[in-house]
Amino acid sequence: MANDKINFEVMKGEVHGLLGENGAGKTVLMKILYGMHKPDQGQIFVDGKEVRIDDSAKAIRLGIGMVHQHFMLVPSLTVAENVVLGLEPTKYSYLLNIEKTLKDIKSLSDQYRLQVDPKAIVSTIPVGVQQRVEILKALYRKAQILILDEPTSILAPQEIESLFDAIRALKQQGKSVIFITHKLKEVCAICDKITVLKKGKVVGTVEKSHMNPDELAEMMVGHEVLSTFEREHVAPGKVVLVVDKLKALNDRKTLALKDVTLEIHEFEIFGLAGVEGNGQTELVEVLTGLRELKSGKIRFLDEIITDASPHRRIGMGFANVPEDRQKTGLILDFSVLENLILGRQDTPPFATKWSTLNLGNAAKFAQESIKEYSIKTPSDHTLARYLSGGTQQRVVIAREFSRKPKLIIASQPTRGLDIGATEYVHKKLIEMRDQGCAILLITADLDEMFALSDKIAVIYEGKIVAVKDRNKTNELELGLMMTGGKCE
Repeated sequence: MANDKINFEVMKGEVHGLLGENGAGKTVLMKILYGMHKPDQGQIFVDGKEVRIDDSAKAIRLGIGMVHQHFMLVPSLTVAENVVLGLEPTKYSYLLNIEKTLKDIKSLSDQYRLQVDPKAIVSTIPVGVQQRVEILKALYRKAQILILDEPTSILAPQEIESLFDAIRALKQQGKSVIFITHKLKEVCAICDKITVLKKGKVVGTVEKSHMNPDELAEMMVGHEVLSTFEREHVAPGKVVLVVDKLKALNDRKTLALKDVTLEIHEFEIFGLAGVEGNGQTELVEVLTGLRELKSGKIRFLDEIITDASPHRRIGMGFANVPEDRQKTGLILDFSVLENLILGRQDTPPFATKWSTLNLGNAAKFAQESIKEYSIKTPSDHTLARYLSGGTQQRVVIAREFSRKPKLIIASQPTRGLDIGATEYVHKKLIEMRDQGCAILLITADLDEMFALSDKIAVIYEGKIVAVKDRNKTNELELGLMMTGGKCE
């Protein structure tokens, strides 16, 4: 039961927040409103009139737009073609008016500070930039009711404020916004009301004047959630990873990394802050052996591993929590068990001397991991695609952390996770650091960056523009540098 007798209403000119844990039913409810799912019972009213929303085209005609958490883009089309898809401006009655399309998208990009290359093929751009395309799609359609599902997860503080300015402008024009997020600070800042869901039911609706982040968190998860946690200072140990003057091309064969140099130690979380699309994806792929270097060197412990294969790097002690758990973290049509042993399926104890799978050992390991990492699954044979986003992330973390790695690369590790799941991931990262791991944390969430990092670097247009001690900088300074500004 994804939605259980939900009553939910949004007023004209209102920003209404929707909160709940992963799997609480928020996205299902919004997909019903957007015509992607059909309700088994109940009624939907738009402007006081009962409507039947059979598909998304009907929703769009009714003035409903949606920015999805998991993107609804056509990978083989350009950014511009995706933005105007279904509403293409034409000339001579049948040809796509490219000039008008590019002009309209540039105008929207500049207005909302959502910079994209309109000519880029979507399959070649990073996850964060794809989310900007989704936001532009909704704004292009001028929806009267705009559903934003986690719209700020890849934006710098200044860009979030720009988006909030746009939302306030929409509100002033009488448009309604449904704002789904796990960031309590954001809903308290921008929303007029907040409705909290838990296990498919409405827990309650709170007016702006009564919003309290701690109380909202408790409504979401059913118990008190610590907004901060004890984090002892630990002296860094020996150098684990050195990257020296790395240069690499992106999928469009332009330079994505420009002489990137970093050094990460044991017992250290090294944060890399930046608006997505500034080389973070390419850096992770280079470090994990998935992208070829143009020049530069990578040293792991005392060995040069610039040309080492991904499999060898895993064997040496690399762990990787990728930015997109569904596309590159899991094989969705594999079971929980199969996903938990990926990367080690050909080595003992999961492989026999005859190179066949030792199912007994694999099943034992899966059951132990499910218990240790609190993976909420009916069984270890359940396919990964049927798990909630937070549970999928736990599977990835269980697989990577159980290898007892020397280096963890964690890219956007809490994207799309609720406050309880985020707290869990943060504690596990601190725990691994305290055990001696070197951790490279890549995130655009500066709250997360300051909560976890010992040292923070900023990447902009493929260059490391600064390296700061976390206690000697602030969000304003980092946010300015993330968007190309300079600080004295």
